[in-house]
Amino acid sequence: MLEFDFGRRATQGAREYQEDSAAVRAGTFAAQSAGSGGSGVACPELLAVLADGMGGHTGGALASRIVCDKFIDVFDGKAGPVAERLMTSLTTANDAIADKINADPVLSGMGSTLIGVAFTDKGVEWVSVGDSPLLLFRRGEVALLNEDHSLAPELDRLAAAGQITREQARHDPRRHMLRSAVTGEELDLIDQSHKPLILEHGDYVVLASDGLHTLETSEIERLISAYADDGADAVAGALIRSVEAMRDPHQDNATVVAVRARGVGQG
Repeated sequence: MLEFDFGRRATQGAREYQEDSAAVRAGTFAAQSAGSGGSGVACPELLAVLADGMGGHTGGALASRIVCDKFIDVFDGKAGPVAERLMTSLTTANDAIADKINADPVLSGMGSTLIGVAFTDKGVEWVSVGDSPLLLFRRGEVALLNEDHSLAPELDRLAAAGQITREQARHDPRRHMLRSAVTGEELDLIDQSHKPLILEHGDYVVLASDGLHTLETSEIERLISAYADDGADAVAGALIRSVEAMRDPHQDNATVVAVRARGVGQG
């Protein structure tokens, strides 16, 4: 049997405002909104949500907060299989964005990415829209669990086919354009786990906004390996400190929620 603990950290980066939001529902604790930090004690079940807003200071921040809050409220209030609860929470969060824009047309154009992840004794299940990565760390290696709904994968495929160079793909200004987002309109692309992914003792699952892409995968692997024994809060803190240490003049907001799986009674 596994239990889960989590850590949450964020940086504003080089932006003038923070458009990321994250929330965690752990055990019987109330939903917690994101700030610069936050961690939780070990619990047998956990729901984590992360959203990267778009639409400027007011619109982006508001959209990401609406999405996180609505997602958790709906998931908590619905019975049934986890997969159905995740999908209903997503579609209701999308409807909430539509309702907000209809009530205040000035907010037209706001939206958000979304990752919603449920951790239970059956494993981890998720739903996601956008380009915020969901990562699995296991035995020293990181794997991307969800689909990237930006143009980046399409450009990389063109490069692999020889239609453009890898350098052109890497620096194409359209690379971060989203093909799907939670905007209150029809969701063009949705990624959802087909079945629970069974976790092992020592695994980490990391939800992140795309600001984490400042770090190479090898650096993410190194950092999690170095801090894994210290717990999820230490891992989340190390990742964000490393992003800040890069001093990228164009650094986007970066938020991470790190969740550690461990066997009950094990360190």
